[in-house]
Parts: sequence; structure tokens; C-alpha cells
Amino acid sequence: MDNTNTETVTQLGYDIIRDHVLPNILGKHEDDILYWAGKDIARKFPIFSVDEIPDFFREAGWGSLRTVEKSSKDEALFLLENLPDTLLEKRSYQLEAGFIAEQFQKLNGYLTECYGEKAMKERAVRFQVKWDLKTKM
Repeated sequence: MDNTNTETVTQLGYDIIRDHVLPNILGKHEDDILYWAGKDIARKFPIFSVDEIPDFFREAGWGSLRTVEKSSKDEALFLLENLPDTLLEKRSYQLEAGFIAEQFQKLNGYLTECYGEKAMKERAVRFQVKWDLKTKM
């Protein structure tokens, strides 16, 4: 008998659950539920600086996230890069968007939302984070 540790989740196992099981269970509500699930994950795994978000993405196996320099007083942009075409085409990235939104909301204290837009030519997803400076949380 082999004494190898089989408790490690493989990328294939994660991809099967994320790309096949969840969409099948969640159906037409997949995007909404994943967004709120991302917000819940952010509450359970809080960060202390926006600079930690890319590290969390890497550690969670969500991909390579980088901050785009174009930001303003009520907006920030991120790019999730180097995604395989097959994942980019069919995967919902609302889990990641909800996570980013909740982390920013907790850090800046304003009502915050995040929108993900697939950039097929770049093989990336652009996340636009916007917060309402008039709505304190």
C-alpha cells in the first residue's frame, strides 16, 4: 500500500467542482450566488491591505492578479491574467469579483461593488472596483 498523502486537492478536482458541479447545481443563479459566496469568503479570510489581494488569489489557486495603475478616488482596476482559453470561455468569475468587492468595502468603509469583464484577446478578466463615497458602511 502506498503511503502518499491523498488529502491534497488537485487542480483537476477544483476545476471539476468549479466548472461542472457548481454551474449544474446553481443553474441560472450561478453568477449571483457566486458573487455573494465571494463576499462571504472575504469575510472569513480578511486581508489588511489591498496589496494582499493578489497574494490571496495565488494562494487560493484563482490565478495571477495584478493591479492596473489606472485608479481614482472611487475606483480601482485589476487584471486576472494568463487564463487558459477553455476556462475563460465558460467559467464565471463572479466569485472573485465578490471577494474583491467585500475586501475593498471592509478596507475603505464605503459601499463597494466589483464587475468582471472577460478580455478574450488578452486571455484575462478585468475587474473594475467602484465604491460610493456617499454611502458609508
